[in-house]
Amino acid sequence: DPTVAMSIIYALVARDSTVLAEYTDKTGNFTTVTQSILEKITDSDTKISYVYDTFMFHIVAEGGFVYLCMADQDFGRRVPFQFLHAIKDIFRAQFADRGRTAIAYGLNKQFAPVLKQEMERAPQQDRVSQVKQEIEEVKGVMVHNIEKVLERGDRIELLVDKTEALDNQAQTFKKRATKLKSAMWWKNAKLMIILAVVVIAIITVIVVVAVEKNKKK
Repeated sequence: DPTVAMSIIYALVARDSTVLAEYTDKTGNFTTVTQSILEKITDSDTKISYVYDTFMFHIVAEGGFVYLCMADQDFGRRVPFQFLHAIKDIFRAQFADRGRTAIAYGLNKQFAPVLKQEMERAPQQDRVSQVKQEIEEVKGVMVHNIEKVLERGDRIELLVDKTEALDNQAQTFKKRATKLKSAMWWKNAKLMIILAVVVIAIITVIVVVAVEKNKKK
């Protein structure tokens, strides 16, 4: 099931608030929302989750880098944090030195494929993880509502374009619109027919009255 396989919707690696690499197979204003989150992170070593509407942003900050992913709230926290630790280990082993001096999105070409691969692997890895490890993975992770983090006036609507769902909605809307258009056409046609009958009847009465008057003369 592709929906299950990609329940992690968006992921990135940043140096402080500078995004070095990101990946998503959806469209939306992720960068706007995550930039606001990154700018609010003051602790260089932390694990935290933010609730935002029906989504959660999970964060591991360590050694000057921030590893962040966004997932459906129903997806829980265990798998996203396993994913974050996986990409953290890969990034530290292969890209940490370049990451300290890279410009914004400077590692996107090299690391975005890694993010994609790990996003696809995350659910499969979770199926074989041990219960004890799963509990330890999220122990002590703070969960906050993002509304408390963003300042007044910083409220941002999170837009997630899940193409398949939108296509289905568009088809349904199109069918309903067609039915409504047809119904309105028939309603207008009936009104026009009734109006025409009334007009004809009035004209007929006027003609009959006029003829009768002429006969009396």
